[in-house]
Amino acid sequence: MNVSFPLATSSWEKEELEAMLRVISSGMFTMGEHVKKFEHDFAQYVGSKHCVMVNSGSSANLLIVAALFYTKNTSLKLKRGDEIIVPAVSWSTTYYPLYQYGLKIKFVDIDLQTLNYDLEQLENAVTDRTRAIMAVNLLGNPNDFDRIKEIIGSRSIVLIEDNCESMGATYNNKHAGTFGVMGSFSSFFSHHISTMEGGLIVTDDDELNQILLSLRAHGWTRNLPKQNLICSDKSDDPFEEAFRFVLPGYNVRPLELEGALGIEQVKRLPYIIEQRKKNGQLFKAAMNGHPDLMIQSEVGCSSWFGFSLLIRPESSLSRKELIKKLNGKGFECRPIVAGNFAKNEVVKFFDSEVFGDLKNAEYIDLHGLFVGNHHYEISDAIDVLASL
Repeated sequence: MNVSFPLATSSWEKEELEAMLRVISSGMFTMGEHVKKFEHDFAQYVGSKHCVMVNSGSSANLLIVAALFYTKNTSLKLKRGDEIIVPAVSWSTTYYPLYQYGLKIKFVDIDLQTLNYDLEQLENAVTDRTRAIMAVNLLGNPNDFDRIKEIIGSRSIVLIEDNCESMGATYNNKHAGTFGVMGSFSSFFSHHISTMEGGLIVTDDDELNQILLSLRAHGWTRNLPKQNLICSDKSDDPFEEAFRFVLPGYNVRPLELEGALGIEQVKRLPYIIEQRKKNGQLFKAAMNGHPDLMIQSEVGCSSWFGFSLLIRPESSLSRKELIKKLNGKGFECRPIVAGNFAKNEVVKFFDSEVFGDLKNAEYIDLHGLFVGNHHYEISDAIDVLASL
């Protein structure tokens, strides 16, 4: 297949290459000052108090869940067997940390228009047993957080966000990923910015931030302040303190190369998001009313990770035919994230249930796909899509 319209392209320029060369020349590759500066700059961009960089968006989700098990804040603390609600359409590593920490997973259907939660189903799924909700902002599209917070009301339910696909999206002028007590982002190659591999967690909570810092690197105290919210004051003796372990952590640290890339990429981020939004508006204008295809309905201000195409129920077009048409025009395409994740064999390992039915998730699983959006003008691709 001749690819004219790829799913993803590089957002690097000479500044990123020069940044990597500086790190290589320094000989310092493990997590250090470049990572710290990228964390600071990214937190400032999204308007969050703290940011912790890790080696992937998947690891970001893992640490978010883990941190809720080790917090001393009883209003946030989770335990094994607690119920967490998730949308049925997302990536695998939205769900795996929930299984790994023994949470009871409740799958809820999505809305065919927004591809996020079916809010009526979500409201009906919440019970006195619900302890947490994972909001997934799909393909750049924020959830309706006013409605979700209304559903939660005064109940003791923790809201967390998987925002790996929606960097730069906003709802009521607030960044997606900052509505929950913690939110995850991805800087993998195909996402809005790229640090090769990489993920970020943002939070305004001081204790959670310190838990994340410890969990990221072995569960030790080395990256914590002397007086901290996790353990007793640190010793002034570096030999004694450097190998003190207080939490059952991981090693999900990023590299200095990735931090240096992130510093340059976050400078470009406002332009990248602006251009993706311009393409999104062109896409909406061209595809609204298409006889065979529906597109994602924007909530708030999407950052347009990609362009979903969903075959209308009344259309005779099959997905195989659509893929053949797209490939013939030079488009790379793929399923909408992972489709209906609840149908996968791996779910047999989960403690999980399906609330009601997942008719919309199943519909997009069989009749949906998405194509790429980019940080540069793609009116030629949008014209081809409109002519399908």
